Amino acid sequence: MFASDLHGSAKYCRLLLRAFEREKAEKLALLGDILYHGPRNPLPEEYAPMEVANLLGAVKEKIICVRGNCDSEVDQMVLPFPITADYAAIFADGVNIYLSHGHRDVPPLGADDVYVTGHTHVPMETREEGFLHLNPGSVSLPKDGAQTRGYILFENGKFTFAKLDGEVYRP
Repeated sequence: MFASDLHGSAKYCRLLLRAFEREKAEKLALLGDILYHGPRNPLPEEYAPMEVANLLGAVKEKIICVRGNCDSEVDQMVLPFPITADYAAIFADGVNIYLSHGHRDVPPLGADDVYVTGHTHVPMETREEGFLHLNPGSVSLPKDGAQTRGYILFENGKFTFAKLDGEVYRP
């Protein structure tokens, strides 16, 4: 399961973790901006960064995380899983999946690679220079009219966008 941009919302963190449990996903790949809302964003509903840290701590062994532009070294002090890498890679079902928050340069990618980012708060699926670029949008603060709060599932080589209630949709 891929999700991004919690921005310290305990409400949407709880909903994401319910979806994670319901979907029976093996791993939760968080694409950055975990605790802090950032100076350009409004406070999300139930803004409670320490509660978010505690909620995520309960599943820490299942989390893969990359650093977002709002994540800091102080955040790493309270989160019990690594968040300081700008990029990560997952190799599953014969697919190379590269993760980044999306505020850094795109790494060199092959034609069959998948690049999953957050940052824009807008769900997206597009083919760029041969690679597939996916964005689940923001769990807590959707932007640009995208009212969908959701995640992306990866199973048997297939990516599926879903809302927090589990409803499948196309961005």
